[in-house]
Amino acid sequence: MTNFVSDVSVAPTWLWIAFCVSIFFLLLIDLSVFGKGTHKVSRKAALIESGIWIGIALTFNIWFGFTYGRELGLEFLTGYLVEKSLSVDNLFVILLIFSSFRIPDKYQHRVLFYGVLGAMILRAIFIILGAQLLHLFDWILYVFGGILVITAIKFLRESDEKIDVKENWSIRIIRRIIPTSNAYNGNHFFIKENGIRKATPLFLALIAVEVTDLIFAVDSIPAVFAVTQDAFVAFASNILAILGLRALYFVLADWVGKLRYLKPGLAAILGFIGFKMLLMELYKIPSWVSLLVIFSILVTAALSSWYVARIEERGLR
Repeated sequence: MTNFVSDVSVAPTWLWIAFCVSIFFLLLIDLSVFGKGTHKVSRKAALIESGIWIGIALTFNIWFGFTYGRELGLEFLTGYLVEKSLSVDNLFVILLIFSSFRIPDKYQHRVLFYGVLGAMILRAIFIILGAQLLHLFDWILYVFGGILVITAIKFLRESDEKIDVKENWSIRIIRRIIPTSNAYNGNHFFIKENGIRKATPLFLALIAVEVTDLIFAVDSIPAVFAVTQDAFVAFASNILAILGLRALYFVLADWVGKLRYLKPGLAAILGFIGFKMLLMELYKIPSWVSLLVIFSILVTAALSSWYVARIEERGLR
């Protein structure tokens, strides 16, 4: 473990362990404080929770930057911002999943909690594997760069509205393996009908959320390695970004569909960092430049979406 850590990151073994233990306790607090009961999460509570997670991430970022250097601190912040922006697009797909399975508002937070937990485990595995591959094979950077450029082009050509969640291959496989029911058993994932244990729509929605994150990881993992090649920076920034994904969903759920320029914005970000990786041998773009470009693209996409939506609302009056 010590040799692996020293090979792929400046962070010592104790920091990896302390970070993982801290995340575990934060998840317990999240489940016990914000996830109790079967009630709809209010916008106010979601804003508070989202603010807390962002505050925790930025506080850790500041400490990490002071301890391990300004450059790694900027890489951490950039990686966090990239993952957070990709998470917003992920939220739109989650909204479609809940709508397709008709998941009641009061049960959505349970699905999201376990969805985020599974996403964190998957991201951790992928990042550790990616870091090891980069350590062994430098040319993997060009593969990652190519993936991001291709994904950027796909973002410009595809629409989430085409997704038929119930016909997803993973759902079809689950239905063949496990008996399913359209009935609910409170906020439980399984129910007993005529003595047979069956999966509820909550479980099917959870599977769809996990598969969706697996697909999004194909974009986000190469993206974070375009920002930093330090495994701990990639791991911690990714985990802290998705840690607040559940709260962010309840903040943005009502108007995430109005962010019409989100996909073009994400396409521009992925295209930028993809070309950054492909050109790394010729010219290494400074971290502060990457941060500025990504932040500018996000602000432009958000403000443009808001401005056009406001004009349309005035036209309907």
